[in-house]
Amino acid sequence: MITRIIGLSAALMCGTIAAQAETLRWARAGDALTLDPHAQNEGPTHTIRHQMYEPLIIRDVTGAFEPALATEWAPSESDPNVWVFKLRQGVKFHDGADFTAEDVVFSFERAKQPNSDMKELIGSIKEVRAVDDYTVELVTEGPNPILPNNLTNLFMMDKGWAEANNTVNVQDFEGGEITYATTNVNGTGPYTLVSREQDVKTVMAKNENYWGIDQFPMEVTEIIYTPIQNAPTRVAALLSGEVNFLQDMPVQDLQRVDSAAGYGVKQAPQNRVIFFGMNQGADDIEADNVEGKNPLADVRVRKAMSMAINRDAIRQVVMRGQSVPAGMISPPFVNGWNADMDASSKTDIEGAKALMAEAGYADGFSIRLDCPNDRYINDEAICQASVGMLAQIGVKVNLDAKPKAQHFPLITDSKTDFYMLGWGVPTYDSEYIFNFLVHGRESDIGTWNGTGYDNDAIDAKIKSLAANTDLAARNADIAAIWTEVQEQQLYIPIHHQVLNWAMADGVGIDVDAEDQPKVKYFTMK
Repeated sequence: MITRIIGLSAALMCGTIAAQAETLRWARAGDALTLDPHAQNEGPTHTIRHQMYEPLIIRDVTGAFEPALATEWAPSESDPNVWVFKLRQGVKFHDGADFTAEDVVFSFERAKQPNSDMKELIGSIKEVRAVDDYTVELVTEGPNPILPNNLTNLFMMDKGWAEANNTVNVQDFEGGEITYATTNVNGTGPYTLVSREQDVKTVMAKNENYWGIDQFPMEVTEIIYTPIQNAPTRVAALLSGEVNFLQDMPVQDLQRVDSAAGYGVKQAPQNRVIFFGMNQGADDIEADNVEGKNPLADVRVRKAMSMAINRDAIRQVVMRGQSVPAGMISPPFVNGWNADMDASSKTDIEGAKALMAEAGYADGFSIRLDCPNDRYINDEAICQASVGMLAQIGVKVNLDAKPKAQHFPLITDSKTDFYMLGWGVPTYDSEYIFNFLVHGRESDIGTWNGTGYDNDAIDAKIKSLAANTDLAARNADIAAIWTEVQEQQLYIPIHHQVLNWAMADGVGIDVDAEDQPKVKYFTMK
């Protein structure tokens, strides 16, 4: 471990010596899982890709829409099932190729492939038409009033480049496939890929031919991104000057860094909830010591486990005040969030014990909890605290913490019965949560629903949300789905994350609720 830290420090110091004032030396706990634009729908992965690839629409730091590769978008005046997008003209890919409607059609068709982790977002699109070089029509199954909300992380690729490099098909990430698009980039974004060493360092350079070079500060000329899993090492790298921008700031070091000369911390609520999922759908599960049945299939057990979690203690002790206890798996930013539901999680050990006894588990049971250790703020520490809390009601938890690259496939491949997950909502609408986490698992929907919950009536309501233009009726359906989610205790909400970004004086940026810094906005003094 000492050798690892010394090697990392030496590598970062070399970057420090060579760096000019325009170099952003950026670190966080984990790396992008892949550079393939459509293989993984995961926050840090999107964040790195946003520097090099672009969607049609992005959100600014306030959450408002901002034109990217599309300059205008609106429903068709003649057909309510069609959205019309006007594309930005004069845009070049990094290799000099023109960006046109052909690339948009290709990118959407690619993102709908079975291996794509983005397909749920565009499931309502049945056809993408290039009207001319700079006009695209998205044809949906019925009117979709919120379609643009789903496109802010849907990146556009160069069709010719993909064909020339045998990467027309989306990487099979879960199958361990490596393709040209996994480690190479040809986007339209403000930065170009210089080099990439997975989990070690990614270097990007300013794209001098970027279409927005005169519209954004673009003061960073070089990005050196270094994943540093160990929290004390991350902080040491910042305070030594080896790093000048740090995400995933350890909460225990906030005051020390904020009071250090030459450094500061900026804070904002995050559009993300942390929670536990439970496999309630199986008749029996492997990760417990109960033979022939599944204790998680009983809603009384799920409710008891939620009642055993002391969210305020986690907030005070584990998170040092940097979290907001949650009662539903929706952030307050999201359409459909309900204040009463979000305040509904209460710690009640005696009540939980009574429910366990009523369900036939007065003596409890044992189970494995799968947890990431490099994805969310204090993720493993939250799991460790929860182990002790659940023990109070007889649920003996064996904790298995892994890096996110090994943890996430356990959920998507249905290989875990009890797990931690965090969920951000880039669409700012509950439909996004339902599509991924509540709908029964199918080939193109429900892919992150590891609970085994499958309800045809609820599935029908979820699917209807995409085409319901009566917003009052739509919101009533959203409320009804949330009622079901809460009554069935599909998940155990823990808390809403609070973001803390640390930076050296002279690095200027406002905290983005999506935890997705876009370096083209940074200023450097």
